[in-house]
Amino acid sequence: MALKKILTIPDSILRQKSLPVDKVNKEVKTLMDDMLNTMYEAPGIGLAAIQIGVPKRIVVMDLSKDPEKKNPMYFVNPEITWKSDLKSTYEEGCLSIPNQFAKIDRPEKCNVKFLDYDGNSKEIKAEGLLSTCIQHEIDHLNGVLFIDYLSKLKKDIIIKKVSKDKKETERVVV
Repeated sequence: MALKKILTIPDSILRQKSLPVDKVNKEVKTLMDDMLNTMYEAPGIGLAAIQIGVPKRIVVMDLSKDPEKKNPMYFVNPEITWKSDLKSTYEEGCLSIPNQFAKIDRPEKCNVKFLDYDGNSKEIKAEGLLSTCIQHEIDHLNGVLFIDYLSKLKKDIIIKKVSKDKKETERVVV
C-alpha cells in the first residue's frame, strides 16, 4: 500500500468535480487502501480521492479516536439523500488546507447512499461528527472546500496563510 501526496490549496485540481465509479474492482480497492494509509499518516479523519489528484467519487473515513481500534469506512459514489433543517457547528480543518480551522454550520443529520468497499449498495443515517465529516468529504467530490462557507475576507486570509506557509516550506538553504 502506497502513501500518496495530498494536494493543497491553491491547486486547481481540488476544484474539479469528481466522476462516478463504474464498479468497485481491484484497482478501486487498492486506491481506497492507499487513501486510508495516506489519511492515517497525515493524520486526518477523512480523505476524498480528489485530494490525492484522482477525480473519482471515493471517500475514506475513520472517526475512531483510538489508533488501536481503527474503524475505516469506505464510500464509493456517496450521495446525500436527505439533510435535516437543524444545523450543528463544528470547527473544521482539512488536509488540503493545512493548519487552518474554522467553525462551519452544516445540517446536523443526513442520510447517505453509497457503495461499500465490496461494491455493495448501502444507506446510512449519519449524525454529529459523522454527518459533518461525510458532508465535508462529499463537498470535495463536488469541488467545494470548507473555506467556501466563510466570508470572502476570512477565506482570502486562509488562502494567503497557506500559500505563504507553502512557500516557506519549499525554501531550502544548503
